This record gives sequence, structure tokens and C-alpha cells, in this order.
Amino acid sequence: MNLMQDLKPEHILAPDKDWWRGAVIYQIYPRSFQDSNHDGVGDLAGIIHRLGHVAELGVDAIWISPFFRSPMLDFGYDVSDYRDVDPMFGTLGDFDALISRAHELGLRVLIDLVLSHTSNHHPWFHESQASRDNPKSDWYVWADAKPDGSPPNNWLSIFGGSAWEWSGDRMQYFMHNFLKEQPDLNLHNEQVQEELLGIARFWLDRGVDGFRLDTINFYFHDQQLRDNPALEPARRNATIAPEVNPYNWQEHFYDKNQPENIDFLRRFRALLDEYPAATSVGEVGDAQHGMKIQAQYTSGGDKVHMCYSFEFLSGITPTAERVAEVLATYEAEIGDGWACWAFSNHDVVRHASRWNLGEDARRAYAALLLSLRGSVCLYQGEELGLTEAYVSYEDLQDPYGIRFWPKFKGRDGCRTPMPWISDNQNGGFSDEKPWLPVSVEHLQRAVGSQLLAEDSTLHFYRRMIGFRQAWDALNKGSLEELRAADGIVSFVRKLGDQQLFCAFNLTNMANPVAIPAGTWRQDRGAPFAPIQDDGGRRVTLPPYQAYFAAREAA
Repeated sequence: MNLMQDLKPEHILAPDKDWWRGAVIYQIYPRSFQDSNHDGVGDLAGIIHRLGHVAELGVDAIWISPFFRSPMLDFGYDVSDYRDVDPMFGTLGDFDALISRAHELGLRVLIDLVLSHTSNHHPWFHESQASRDNPKSDWYVWADAKPDGSPPNNWLSIFGGSAWEWSGDRMQYFMHNFLKEQPDLNLHNEQVQEELLGIARFWLDRGVDGFRLDTINFYFHDQQLRDNPALEPARRNATIAPEVNPYNWQEHFYDKNQPENIDFLRRFRALLDEYPAATSVGEVGDAQHGMKIQAQYTSGGDKVHMCYSFEFLSGITPTAERVAEVLATYEAEIGDGWACWAFSNHDVVRHASRWNLGEDARRAYAALLLSLRGSVCLYQGEELGLTEAYVSYEDLQDPYGIRFWPKFKGRDGCRTPMPWISDNQNGGFSDEKPWLPVSVEHLQRAVGSQLLAEDSTLHFYRRMIGFRQAWDALNKGSLEELRAADGIVSFVRKLGDQQLFCAFNLTNMANPVAIPAGTWRQDRGAPFAPIQDDGGRRVTLPPYQAYFAAREAA
């Protein structure tokens, strides 16, 4: 049954296979968005209740982090049933209602699909682990021990330690790139691929508009199980795992990024293309080769539509020069592929804290993000200017943080509940004790308070998203004339006859920037104070300010 047939016409957005190109996507972490059933944990009904806030931002779509049945050791990224909603979040009926309400509001819905691994509670794993000759014995990655009993190779887990866990039932090791309770699926097995494609079809038939594909470059492993080589210290970084984790000491040639992934992504895209306007965005987790993989996976129009890597999700502060370096590399690599840019999400320290940004700087960087060539992901609370919350060890929930405390505090600080009102200790998120504490600092930035202040960060985001939507060149145009000097990065976005010059001062000092040749008129629709130029050839940007000017026809 295709549930799309049961929806009323007004609940179905007009098909547009290209809607995703340049779209602004708002990520919802359901545990922390809104609690509706008084258990301290957010849920699908809570999302429905708050969708008006998202729609009023002016975004095109929402991405909902996992809500499938799960033992919640990694908070939904350890799936035990792909075709059902965990009772913590509601029911399939709640999900159908969410789809309907989102479409009424003009929002498309992407859901997080975790295809590289399952929970060890999944029935598939129970059967696979039971013996070496059952029908699902090859659905996960199993390998014999070395003669001395040690793991098959040197592969490491992102969550610490070996990527191999011993099973006394099979007298073999199974592979896990994350928690030992998250065994990796064996996508070299055709039956596994068919089952995963069937799961995607199940949700597409319920009306979803696409998927965010978790750890998209982890789907396949080297069947020869070759050791990863060491990575020289000068190339190590903590983009994917914290500095205290020796995962960063390897060149991950063999535990991910395998060529077989390309054919599977083509199969996945072919499935999506059966639907009027379905899309996909992949998470590329690789510290050394992320942008190259991103280009490879999105090229040709026959794989995923867009991907993001971690260049702007890392701890490296994106100075003007760094931004230009990343964008230049991207433009050289991407070809006909497409990026989805993000500064924050559920896995990293919020960028306001990660880069130590003051109020004006947060707005300048937001304007930059919303001016880049590609699509954009905003993480819940980003539109409020939220900083990373402090979570004490006693309140930690994230196994990643518990494992590496205190040098790495995990991901709970970016996952604390959304503050909706300021006059309630739980911020209007729940009337019971929340699963993570609401930050006192966040209460000062609650949605209700910011709605009352026209100069608030929330209103800034609304205006900046509206400005982006008003310019086809910002949504789908090329990026040209890229320059960076004296803390200012600038470029021109072009589409047909539209040309928009964009300049961003990412420093705390006023600096001049040259305007390209031609006749340009400052566009005052952007949410920044007008800036006086000196006859159209040069403009001095105040600290953390942006300047936009449209080229006039000759």
C-alpha cells in the first residue's frame, strides 16, 4: 500500500525533483525538541506541536534524527527495528500525522537512515550470531581470530578500542565501527542490500521526501581484512574522533571508503528516482579524504544527491583564509556534484562555542553559511545562537563522553533540550525532569523571548533565510571570483542574469574590500545595516558584517 494515495491533495507538496538543490534543511533531534507525554523525552507529537516555529523560519525541509525502535545505547543510531517507531517517540500513526502536518506547512521531511550497522538486539544479529550456517550467518562482518586469539586486524572503533568484539556463540569476532553493541552489516551480501532498499521503500511509501544517510562511507569493508597503515602525526586531526582516541592515528584505507559502495549508491538512487521528488544527503565521515569522497558520491546524477563532510564541523576556526581554502578545494573537486554545508549538528560542539563566537560573529557566520553554493543544514537551536551546554559527569548520557571523560566530554552538550520559554526551569520543553538538563544560559535565549525582540538572533535567521530564498543565484547559482584577504572572504554568486557580490568580515576590525568591476547596487534586503561605499569600487566593512550588492545590467 502506498500511503501517499491516502493523503489529501493539500498535504502533498508540488513535485519538484530539483527542490533539494540549494534547500535549507532544519535538523530536529527528537529526544530534545519537545516532550508531549510528560516523560522528559521529546517525541513525534512534540515535533508536530512545534512545527510552526520551523515553518516560520522559512526553511524548506526538516531532517529528523532516528526514531526507530532501539535499546537507545547510542540514542537511536542502534536500530533494532527499521520499520517501527520506538514507543518512546510514539507510533507509526504519529509519524503519519507528522508527515501530513509538515506538508501542510510546506515542509518536506527527511529521516535519518542508519544502514551501516544495527543494534545487537536486532533479530538479524541474534540469528547471525547463533551459528555459522544459518540463513543470516553472513549478514554481519564475521572473522576468525588470529592464531594467538587476537582480533583479525588492527581496525579501530570510533568509540574507542578495537573494532572487533568476540562472540562465544560463533567463536568468531564481529566488526563494529562504533559501540560493540552496534555490529556492522555486511553489504557485500546481496540479501542485505535488498533488505535495506526495502526499508527505504517502506518509508518512501509512507510519504517521506528523502533520507539523511548516516556514515555513508562506512557501508563496505575490505574483504581481505587488510591492516590500515599508520597515519603520520602531521596529518592527524580530530575531525572525526577526539584527539584522545587513537582512531586518528590510522589511514583508514580498508575499514571504509571502499569502491563497492558506488554501485550500491547507484541502486539506492535508482530507488529514489521512482518517486516524484525524493532526495538524499550523505554524511561522509573521513578526516583526510572527505571532500574527494563527497564529490565522488554526488557526481553524475546517479548516486546520492548531496553529501556533507567535516571541513566546517571541525574545531578549526574558519578564518576568511580558511573558508576560501575550503571553498576553492570544493570548487576544484565537486564537478557536477553537490554539497550540503553545516556548522553544527548533533555530533559536534555547537559552533558558537567551538569557534568562540560573540553575537555579531555568530550572525556574520550565519550569513556566510546561507550564502554558500550548495544546500544548508541548520541544527535545532542554531537559530537562537545557542552555545554548547555544560553537562556534569553525573548527568552524562552519551557513551562516547563517558568513555573519554574528562578530556572529551561527549556530545550531550549539543543535545540538551530546546528552550521555548524563559520563565520555566525546563524551558517549556517538558513539565517533568528532562533526559538532559536545560542549560540556564539557554533560557535567556528562549524562542518566546527572542520573538519579542526584533533585533534577536532568531529574527536575524528568519530574515537571512528569506534573503537567500529571494535570490535564485544564492540557491542554485555558481560561485566565482573567490577572494580572501585581511580577514574578509568574498565571492560572486551567478545564475543567468543574476549576479550577487557577497563579502564577509570575519574579524573584530573594520577592513576594506574591493568590489568587482562593473556597476553594483547594494542590496538592502539582507539583515545588515547599510554600508557606504566609495563610489562603487571599495567598501569598508565593520567588524563581523556582511555586504551584498547586485550587479546592474550594462
